[in-house]
Amino acid sequence: MESVRVAVIGAGFGGLGAAVRLRRMGVTDFVVLERAEAVGGTWRDNTYPGCACDVPSHLYSFSFAPNPRWPRSFSGQKDIRAYLEWVTDTYGIRPHLRLGNELTGARWDSEELCWWIETTAGSYRAQVLVSATGPLSDPRLPDLPGLETFPGRVFHSARWDHDYPLRGKRVAVVGTGASAIQFVPAIERQVNELTVFQRTPPWLLPRMDRRTSGAERWLHERLPVTGTLRRQLLWGIRELQVDAFARHPAGMRAVEQLARLHLRRSVRDPAFRRRLTPDYRIGCKRILLSNDWYPALTKPHVRVVDSGLAEVRGSTLVAHDGRRVEADALVMGTGFQVSDLPIAHRVKGVDGTTLAEEWREGMAALRGTTAAGFPNFLTVIGPNTGLGNSSMILMIEAQLSYLEDYLGRLDALADRDLGPAALVPRRSAVATWNERLQRRLARSVWNTGGCDSWYLDASGRNTTIWPGTTGEFRRVTDHVELAEYEVLRHG
Repeated sequence: MESVRVAVIGAGFGGLGAAVRLRRMGVTDFVVLERAEAVGGTWRDNTYPGCACDVPSHLYSFSFAPNPRWPRSFSGQKDIRAYLEWVTDTYGIRPHLRLGNELTGARWDSEELCWWIETTAGSYRAQVLVSATGPLSDPRLPDLPGLETFPGRVFHSARWDHDYPLRGKRVAVVGTGASAIQFVPAIERQVNELTVFQRTPPWLLPRMDRRTSGAERWLHERLPVTGTLRRQLLWGIRELQVDAFARHPAGMRAVEQLARLHLRRSVRDPAFRRRLTPDYRIGCKRILLSNDWYPALTKPHVRVVDSGLAEVRGSTLVAHDGRRVEADALVMGTGFQVSDLPIAHRVKGVDGTTLAEEWREGMAALRGTTAAGFPNFLTVIGPNTGLGNSSMILMIEAQLSYLEDYLGRLDALADRDLGPAALVPRRSAVATWNERLQRRLARSVWNTGGCDSWYLDASGRNTTIWPGTTGEFRRVTDHVELAEYEVLRHG
């Protein structure tokens, strides 16, 4: 068994960022537990054709590790993964990695004030446990009657089967979200027939992507301040947009008109255009960026079934409206388990209660980071830290500042006679924080826009989105308010 001060679960942006912050603090007694055999998180797992980020590269990167040589304004999966490998090497994270260590269980010990952790490859003891698994790590597959009778190949976009050739095949796609709008245009040239099952059409805006010039890369490399200014400009524009999303949804009408114009320019057939026009307010779901989604759907061998997939009968796919489609392969672009995180069933806090049981009425965490009943446990990209219009790296770095202050508080509370201490958020503090968030979200476009999105849990509560600016979140996670916590000691 390995005994450490901090155990971090996950080696994506959140886990690697936590590792860098710990080393910068002078904390070297930590491990990063990763279930896969490489770092990268969602950018390691999602290798589907056309996979790329919808946030500008210079904003979708760590502030402490700028990359002056991004090849495009919106980077692809391979470049982002290469960036994370570079961060891992540059900041000396390799010795702390424990690859092939999938968490099977973690239990808080109230007597020893520590976490006992079990993985598929070993056991660990830690004073602090940090969950950085992220919400986009475990694919969500629909429960389709008869799916087991399908004779062809079935796979999720986040587990793309590169060994299965699509050329000449009849391919069906379920979903029209952020992944589907990228891989459908990328594969439509290969397949013989392509059918898209569209339950709800998305709002799209043009993707202002381009190859970065050699002059730009030279300038950012020779004068790093120019890269910083570029990042600040991208950040500032998105900060100004938040008010429309969170407080004045009616202000989104102008953006909606731009999206309608984009659709009208791409799709000439008025009847088909109506089928591709959402009936909810723009911004209610994540606004997607694409220049080739609509053109792909207008190709002769591509058809849109504007009805969800209801069941499978052998090689026949049956939509809710009764339409039938024959297919050789079925690709699920159905998103991830966001509000029912698998890891929540494996972490047990005080009295042996799992995090899933604690969150049975909806996820809730103090400042998006700590959960009632779970001492010395922090989440990176926890409840209500998601964004609808900006870079999650900004939120991650804010939470890492909270982690740094949290560890500093534990050091200050340690007593030579009483030993180490633990912190657990008061239930009243978590409740107050969450009630305040829900009041703000009640008037946001995410709650009032008339859509059914993954931002909402099964009960309709928004447990995903942060209703303010990233600057505000950075302020509220700048330091730990000890009044919001109980201090635990041995015995």
